[in-house]
Parts: sequence; C-alpha cells; structure tokens
Amino acid sequence: MTSVSVVTLARGRPDHLVNVVRGLAGQTCLPVELIVAVMQDEEYVLPDAPFPVRQIRIAHDALPLAAARNAAAQLAQGELLVFLDMDCIPAPALVADYAGLMAGFDGLLMGEVMYLPGGATQAWGYDRFAAVAVRHSDRRGPPPRGREICADYRCFWSLNFAMRSATFLTLGGFDERYCGYGGEDTDFGKMLDQAGVPIAWIKGGLAYHQYHPHHMPPVHHIDSVVRNAQLFEAKWGYRTMGHWLHAFRLMGLIDDTAGRPIRILRRPDADDLALTGQQSHQPYANSASVIRQLEAAARPHGGAGRRDAVVAA
Repeated sequence: MTSVSVVTLARGRPDHLVNVVRGLAGQTCLPVELIVAVMQDEEYVLPDAPFPVRQIRIAHDALPLAAARNAAAQLAQGELLVFLDMDCIPAPALVADYAGLMAGFDGLLMGEVMYLPGGATQAWGYDRFAAVAVRHSDRRGPPPRGREICADYRCFWSLNFAMRSATFLTLGGFDERYCGYGGEDTDFGKMLDQAGVPIAWIKGGLAYHQYHPHHMPPVHHIDSVVRNAQLFEAKWGYRTMGHWLHAFRLMGLIDDTAGRPIRILRRPDADDLALTGQQSHQPYANSASVIRQLEAAARPHGGAGRRDAVVAA
C-alpha cells in the first residue's frame, strides 16, 4: 500500500484540530504521519494517535497559507500527500480512497466535502454527520464512481486534495508570494494546467467541514484579496477572484477598473459584515446569494439606494 502523509495548517480553533486527529486515528488505512503547520505562537495539545504527529512552527505576521503548505510537504515522508484543512474531519475511508484512486494516476485528486451546521460535532458519529451535512451549492458533486478529469483548473480548492509527493515537490509547490487569504489556490491550479498535470474529482476521499463563523465574499480579508488578485494579474495577465471583486465593487468597497491598480475605497463596516456573515444555522457562507442581493439592489428602479436596499434585505 502507498504510504500516505497527511498535511494540515492550523491557527486557532483547537477543537477542530482535535477532531481531525480523531478522524485520522479511525481510518481504515492509517497515514504514516500527520504534519501540522502551526501558524501561531503556541503548539496545540492534541490527543494520542496511532501515528506520529509533528507540529512545525511557521513564523509570519500574516496568514502564510502557501508557505505553510510547502514547509509541511517538504518534511513529509509519505509517497502520497493528503492536504486536509484543519476544519475537515476525514471520513474513515478518506486515506484509503486517495491511496487507491492514485494508483496509475499522476496528478491531483480532489475529494468530496460535506458541510456541517453549528453544533454538529458536539456528539461524535459519522452517521450523525451524514444525516445533517449538506453539499456546497457553489461546488459540483463527485462523479458516480472513480476519477473524473476536471477540465477547469479554477475549480481547484485546497481544503481536501492529494498529490504524489514527488510531483508536488517537482512543481515547486504553492507560490509563496501569496500571503493572506485568496488567490494561491487558483495560481496553483494554473501552474498544474501549464505543466500538463491533470486535476480530477473523485468519488470518495470524503471530509466533513466543521462549522465556524466566516464571511463570503470575504470582506474581512479585503486587503489580501486585492493584493493577491494583483499579484495573479502580474503573473498571468488577468485577475482572479473576479466574483469577490465584483461583490466588493457592488458594495462600494473598491474600484477595480481594468488596466489600473485596484483601489480600496473604504473599509468594510458593520453592515458589510452583517450582509456577508455566516449564521450558526448555515453550514457554509455563500458568495453567490450575496451577489444576487447586491445585483438586485443595483438595478434601476430598485427603490432605495444600492447599499441601503441590500442592508434592508
């Protein structure tokens, strides 16, 4: 059987990471190790596991997602790397699914993700998780079986994926110039596309995403989204995260006129945070629904002004 190292990034939310360790300890095929790239001053207190758990400190003032993934991957000993975000509880067959479906394939595999509402992990049980979890409305479902090639690199999402270690390291990993939230996933997908490395959806590799408050579009990360969108444009000739930039523009937060640097016009306020914030009964925050509200409010004859109409909604 292919040896598998699991890699995760961690900042805050210690209960979520404990649940990741618990889920990995119950795998039908155990990983050879878990490597935690810790993006805070203190290491985590974690339960015992039937495999080594290594915590490595990533020193940076901002959120160094790309650099943290690369650092953990470079230390991994397994032939296969499974990248799993710290808020994703692996279903019992996740490691085995990735190891089995990577046979005869040298590319990137994207596993399934289902979203749990607030409070779902207070009583542990995969049957319970399956009963309350929902699929993200902005993401497509898995293929009926096996692997299915994904023709659009923009679909890559780093919260649950796997690659051969040698392939990841040969490509050079994520571009570490991306710092903070946004852009590094699409950049990595573009690098794979340019290198001819296939991306595939799989049936399996299931993880349950744990609830935590979030904003979509991510107005709380407006600075890094703007900075990383411009980095992507300088590198590839066009901007990424267009749907978020579109929402920011409708909210009056930015001027993203083509051919000019993006300008932040004002800081997000309480109304912006209320509009984009995830509530505890929502398994996930949804950019598409917010954008629909913003676009409806911006249409002629909408009555109230754009911002007032959206807040009133």
